Formats: sequence, structure tokens, C-alpha cells
Amino acid sequence: MKDSSRTQGGLICVAVAILGAWFLLGLLQHSYWALAIPVAAIVCFALGLIFWVGYTIATIHVEPIDETEPPRVGDPTGPPRDPSD
Repeated sequence: MKDSSRTQGGLICVAVAILGAWFLLGLLQHSYWALAIPVAAIVCFALGLIFWVGYTIATIHVEPIDETEPPRVGDPTGPPRDPSD
């Protein structure tokens, strides 16, 4: 996995944390509880889901793919053939 993917995942996590704090600050400044509680639940769910995606991207372990091709039949660089074939 490339370091840029980990960086992107980390940035997603930081952005979600900042947006969540900003949303909570806005909730504390107003008293629209009848609307704020359901909206807060939906926003927290969405932010948690996005944070999970960012965390997954940031912490995934991927093995590099071996891209070597097996030698072709008749390839002079391949293994020697049995002359009795």
C-alpha cells in the first residue's frame, strides 16, 4: 500500500473529527432540541461511518503483487526442455 493512501485516510479521520466538533459547537449554541436530536443522531452516524472508512484506508495491510510472468514455451530464457519430447 502506498503512503499516500494512508495519508488520505488519516486526513479523512482528522476532517471528520473537526466537522464533528464543529457540529457539536453549533448544537450547544442553539436550543433546537426537537430538531437537533434526530439530526445529531443522523450526523453522528454519517461521521462515524466516514471515520471508519478513513480508518480502514489508513490501517489496511496489503501484500504487493508479484508481477513476474512465467517463461513461455520456446523461450530461450526459460528452463531447458527434455530433447526426448
